[in-house]
Amino acid sequence: MAGATQKRYRLVRFSDLGIGLQLVEALRIEGIIEPFEVQCETIPDAILGRDVCCRAPTGSGKTLAFGLPLIARTAEAKPKRPTSLVLTPTRELAEQIRNVLKPLARSVDLGVLSIYGGTPYRGQLRSLARGVDILVACPGRLLDLLDRGALRLDDVDIVVLDEADRMADMGFMEPVCSILDKCRPKRQTILFSATLDDDVAEIVKSYQSDPVKINIGPVEVSMESMQHLFWKTNSRSKADLSSYIAEKCGRSIIFCRTRAGVNRLGDELKVIGSSYTTLHGGMNQGQRARSMQKFSGGRARILIATDVASRGIDVNDVGCVINFDPPENGKAYKHRSGRTARAGSTGTVVSLVQRSQQKRYRSIQNGAGIKCKFTDPRVEILEERKFILTPSNRSERRSNSRGSRNHNKRTRGNRKGAQSSSTPHKSGSPHGRRKGKGKHKSRSRNKLRKADSRA
Repeated sequence: MAGATQKRYRLVRFSDLGIGLQLVEALRIEGIIEPFEVQCETIPDAILGRDVCCRAPTGSGKTLAFGLPLIARTAEAKPKRPTSLVLTPTRELAEQIRNVLKPLARSVDLGVLSIYGGTPYRGQLRSLARGVDILVACPGRLLDLLDRGALRLDDVDIVVLDEADRMADMGFMEPVCSILDKCRPKRQTILFSATLDDDVAEIVKSYQSDPVKINIGPVEVSMESMQHLFWKTNSRSKADLSSYIAEKCGRSIIFCRTRAGVNRLGDELKVIGSSYTTLHGGMNQGQRARSMQKFSGGRARILIATDVASRGIDVNDVGCVINFDPPENGKAYKHRSGRTARAGSTGTVVSLVQRSQQKRYRSIQNGAGIKCKFTDPRVEILEERKFILTPSNRSERRSNSRGSRNHNKRTRGNRKGAQSSSTPHKSGSPHGRRKGKGKHKSRSRNKLRKADSRA
């Protein structure tokens, strides 16, 4: 619910929508008194058990729109056999949903568990063995646990697909269909999506029965509420220019294509002296959560991210989005751009265009439905937004200190490795055997990480 921007229906109460008194009281304790538009439109049908297909943007209050009927209708589960399932594309969104649902579910003696890649199996296996009623999951890790025999989905009679279009973009449609086929055939299926394009429409057709169709907000991200700039630059000046832009525009998100690119830009901004944090799929969940807390809490002006942050992350007051690397297409450009100009405010989207990228950016503009010239950078024309940096807390300083020490250790280790590799070894030496064995283990671990990181 945090960050929800839709207008509340002030003459309607949650009890009017069919929500029981226990849940209404739990909402009041959480400071949630009046429902938003998407909740008023969705809850009455969902709580009656009907299938729902709802198009609604991030930040509209959709977590409670599906979460309250889900909690109200969820049956008590047996060990390893959850009765309700929420599928979501990213770890951040899974954790965000769990945080919203857990205190409400607790009020009616239901348990909520989130599962996703990048976290240890042991705790998830233990929780599933004890029994969990509502499971919030990313498709990759859920299929992995199903293959391990850690749970079954035969008892699941309510399924929520959240950010269905994003799951389609990430290649999750086939896994999602496989998961739905493992649930009860006569289940309730609730689908939320920012867009209802071909892949999502196919899910609606194949897996929903006479769904109630609800549309909230604009059909897609409005490009008109943003200033779009395409600035010609070269690779050497992009980091400095990004820093200048963020200094002028306040809280900013910079998108890079790869994890390595995120880390590399972070190193450059550190030298420049910019306040930043990073987010990408190679970080574990604890690191990702701390990074988002740092950015949303104002302890960092800049979030450097891969496209993992272009959807499902709801941070208010982002003044500027910077495309350090080109997005994949016009649709991805819209998703990135949608991190700014929220809740009726304005925002700026700056794309840093190298000469070799101009043709690609023209195609992206066509896909996004905009037309802008490539111009030389003019930071002075940007709307200036105030940003007051919040001091880092003590634990962050300790963490940064440890990170610095670990970086120094890695650097020393790399130097030693370089020195060792420059010394020739005899064929069949212990060094040679260890080196080959290490490579084999590394390849195996990388395969596991790659499979796990899909969630």
